[in-house]
Amino acid sequence: MEHCQSCGMPLGDTEEWLGSERDGSLSPDYCKHCYDRGEFRARVTMDQMIEFCVPHLVAARPEMSPEAARSLMQEMFPRLKRWRS
Repeated sequence: MEHCQSCGMPLGDTEEWLGSERDGSLSPDYCKHCYDRGEFRARVTMDQMIEFCVPHLVAARPEMSPEAARSLMQEMFPRLKRWRS
């Protein structure tokens, strides 16, 4: 399964979660929460994005603690397209 290359959210098997490019076409890389009309919706650092995403991941996976969610994202996010150095 593909994941948003900004927040790590699974993009699913349909186009409903995909963001959009400037020309209105769907972005294969980013979700609609992160990317709209060819631009990122929020100017944030990787660490700020992780902190924003922690409660969402914990809500989706209640067995996971906030610390475990944060640790997982700190490992994963540097490999995402938006955050690669």
